[in-house]
Amino acid sequence: MSHPPRLKKTWYPVIILFFIPLILLPGYMAWEAGNPTITHLHIDAAPDGIVFIADPHIKSENEETVREVISKINHMQPSIVLIGGDFYGPGEETLSFQEIWKGIDAPVYAVLGNHDYKVGIQGSGAEGRMAWVIESILRSQGYNTSPLYSDPDIASADILEDVLERNGVTVLRNEWISLDMNGQRLNLCGLDDIWAGKADPPDLPDNGAYRIYLLHEPYYQEEWDADLILSGHTHGGQIGNGIFMVLDTAGIVDIRGRSMKDDTIMYVTRGIGTSKGDNDYRLFSSPEIVVIN
Repeated sequence: MSHPPRLKKTWYPVIILFFIPLILLPGYMAWEAGNPTITHLHIDAAPDGIVFIADPHIKSENEETVREVISKINHMQPSIVLIGGDFYGPGEETLSFQEIWKGIDAPVYAVLGNHDYKVGIQGSGAEGRMAWVIESILRSQGYNTSPLYSDPDIASADILEDVLERNGVTVLRNEWISLDMNGQRLNLCGLDDIWAGKADPPDLPDNGAYRIYLLHEPYYQEEWDADLILSGHTHGGQIGNGIFMVLDTAGIVDIRGRSMKDDTIMYVTRGIGTSKGDNDYRLFSSPEIVVIN
């Protein structure tokens, strides 16, 4: 049975309106992934001039985006730059891209992430997403989730640390340093990766300095007595994952943005790179440079 000509014609606009967004969507997602935005984060009592990024996952496909991020950072003339781990992109060849950090015109401090230990990077599909949801909930409630993942590649992490150090990045692996931030004392504590089972925070002195804990996966422990926790790992959901957005809005998981953990402020950045595939794609979760005060 054929449709009347008039009915056929009315379907054409519907079909066009349905398929055009699907055709244009990948282009928009690639554009969003290549256009970093700046978030100005005001925190009372925190030192001025701190820039925070995470998850560069640097590779040839996003090298220019990372260079743009560095250019924006240098334009702001920060006192220090903090990087929240996951330097590795897919493959060992990404080591050669790490010299890009020499271009930052400020002291740089960093921690390593799960990709830098090659831990928990194989999950995909519905089962992988469900496992990530469960792990995120457990970790957000303060549970140590490192037993869920494979043994870390210590040699790979050590090689990366050496390369980063030679390119101007001070890597903190369960270490803390005291910094003078324009007359204000800052104790910066860098935790090693949680998924790799290497997080073992040191004891910080009770000297009245402002305390920032830098770590890859969003995580909080009351005994840290931190003023501010900075983390990444989640890419802000990366493609606007509806389940994560609902759980994040309800305060069940920590996916993006600012939240309170008792008296401690936590900020989870959307990061600047992505970890899936050769191309960077994002949807409603643009790359983020965080500027504190």
